Amino acid sequence: MKLKTLIPVAAALVALPLMGFAQEAETAAEVAEEVVEAAPTFDEIGPYIMTTLLFLVGGFLVMWMAAGFAMLEAGLVRSKNVTTQLTKNIALFSIAAIMYWLVGFNLMYPGDGWTIAGWLGALFSPTSLEPVGLAAADASLDYASVASDFFFQLMFCATTASIVSGTLAERIKLWPFLIFVVVLTGFIYPIEASWQWGGGWLSEMGFYDFAGSTLVHAAGGFAALAGAFVLGPRIGRYKDGRTIPMPGSNLALATLGTFILWLGWFGFNGGSQLAAGTVGDITDVGRIFANTNMAAASGAMAAMILSQVLYKKPDLTLLLNGALAGLVSITASPLEPTLFGALWVGAVGGIIAVVAVPMLDKMKIDDVVGAIPVHLVAGFWGTMAVPFYAPDTSFVTQFIGFAAIGIFVFVTSLIVWIILKGIMGIRVDQEAEINGLDMAEMGMEAYPDFTKG
Repeated sequence: MKLKTLIPVAAALVALPLMGFAQEAETAAEVAEEVVEAAPTFDEIGPYIMTTLLFLVGGFLVMWMAAGFAMLEAGLVRSKNVTTQLTKNIALFSIAAIMYWLVGFNLMYPGDGWTIAGWLGALFSPTSLEPVGLAAADASLDYASVASDFFFQLMFCATTASIVSGTLAERIKLWPFLIFVVVLTGFIYPIEASWQWGGGWLSEMGFYDFAGSTLVHAAGGFAALAGAFVLGPRIGRYKDGRTIPMPGSNLALATLGTFILWLGWFGFNGGSQLAAGTVGDITDVGRIFANTNMAAASGAMAAMILSQVLYKKPDLTLLLNGALAGLVSITASPLEPTLFGALWVGAVGGIIAVVAVPMLDKMKIDDVVGAIPVHLVAGFWGTMAVPFYAPDTSFVTQFIGFAAIGIFVFVTSLIVWIILKGIMGIRVDQEAEINGLDMAEMGMEAYPDFTKG
């Protein structure tokens, strides 16, 4: 074959695979372009991702508050009862996690699955999470992941139980307390919280509680108050019309616990913005942080100054509770006030924390850590202060909401405490209380005396 004939043939042999490759490349490019066009844009998935992250970060900050409650209570109880308090705090958090999965979350957020519309959510419906490796096309991009929402809301449930623990310290049996926690975290808290946050009847009425001054803090305070009524005061607390001081074991731990709670509260209030997908959302989270911090600071200083005026010396325990009362007070409405508004709302909360303590003692209600003044009384103040700044709210509606939740939680808790007292007893015997619950209930001490033997 002549050379002139071979050249075209060779060129054709070379060109054929190249043409095939070009066609494949063109097809691949078209497929890639179709995939890119089908994939959601960041504008579509960004709010979902950011709100999910807000829930996760806020959730672990609120979880850190469990450590704050444990340290605060360990510092404010006597050394012979510290191990028991620490055990209760770990156990109640664990129980809350299980019960909130088993029944609480869907009872609190029933969606269209109300058992009694607006009043009672979906009973005995365990929480289900998204499948592993969820694709963007399959996600509900209008909110956040169910897993992050569940995790965040669980922390509020556990916080409610933590409030009860401190009030009843130094004289309650471990297991009856934990049985009460099962009922509180699985049923009582989710039901009352569903009335507002689950779209129930209080929400429809216009009640406003941004992050839980009533739904979490006052509710925990009412449950603690019911328990204190049934349990009675510690031996020797009230004698001949006087209140006998019973100093805590470690004020350094109590102070550490307060700072941990202060830190965790940024997740508590900030995460309750429930959205971080826009500039406005994330700006509001920053505003919430600033107001939360201001209320804590003013609550602490108001309590410190008032304790100096009343008792001629500043009282560290009242200072700590003043900071916490300021935080509780601003929790019902941490977004709307100015910084000055947060300052005076928190300051009133701090004053309440100081004034309410002797009032409780006059009624012989023994609250070991001051949880009732901080969470219940300051929670009432914070709830009633909402209309000063939040639009479309009223003092009447706020009072009705607080009263409804207070009556429900107090009465149901009282019934549970009375049943537990009748069936198994809720208070340790006199000898165990005098010697300390650590040895009687736990068989170990937090501060063993190494000089013995």
